[in-house]
Amino acid sequence: MMKSNLFFQALTKFLLGVIILGLLIFLPAGSLHYWQGWLLMGILFVPMFIAGMVMMAKNPELLQKRLNAKEQEKEQKTVVALSGLLFIAAFVVAGLNWRFQWCMLPNWVVWVAAGLFLVCYLLYAEVLRENTYLSRTIEVQEHQKVIDTGLYGIVRHPMYMATTLLFLMMPLVLASPISFGIMLLYIPLIAKRIRNEETVLEQGLEGYSEYKQRVKYKVLPFIW
Repeated sequence: MMKSNLFFQALTKFLLGVIILGLLIFLPAGSLHYWQGWLLMGILFVPMFIAGMVMMAKNPELLQKRLNAKEQEKEQKTVVALSGLLFIAAFVVAGLNWRFQWCMLPNWVVWVAAGLFLVCYLLYAEVLRENTYLSRTIEVQEHQKVIDTGLYGIVRHPMYMATTLLFLMMPLVLASPISFGIMLLYIPLIAKRIRNEETVLEQGLEGYSEYKQRVKYKVLPFIW
């Protein structure tokens, strides 16, 4: 019964995401002929559906954590709200950019970005495989341990590495350099989220301070 409820919860959120993103892209575009919009929908939601089915079968507890998006930290609630507004603006502007042909990127950029997007999705899947404690909220879970192998031995936040790159590829897939400029504002937001998360982890997760000393970079090796 619990697994059935989880399935319907996940399916409902998935379908809601498809509908909302479709509206944000195609309503401003004023047409369903915006093929870059369909490309983004495909490379985003098809792997997402597959990943959800795998988690449902292999690790339903992780799926439940990923579905829980209600932040407890006040500072994180602000970051999540601002991120949501940023995404809405980027997608709406991309649709308007296609509609009025303000500044469209060439097709080869779109396809390269789509390829990089899928590579980042593989990184995302690897992070989920390595760390079963991953939730969408900032918290220290019962019996949680520091993960320091695989990608976690290279950067402290490989999930943010994968998702930030995914988000930056989205406006390029949509052929909108204006939206890409908007999405760059996500970087200071995620930096703020990471600072707060590391404070929580240092206070509540044994061994995290020592882990920070061993792994110097937060998101990108040799850069950040």
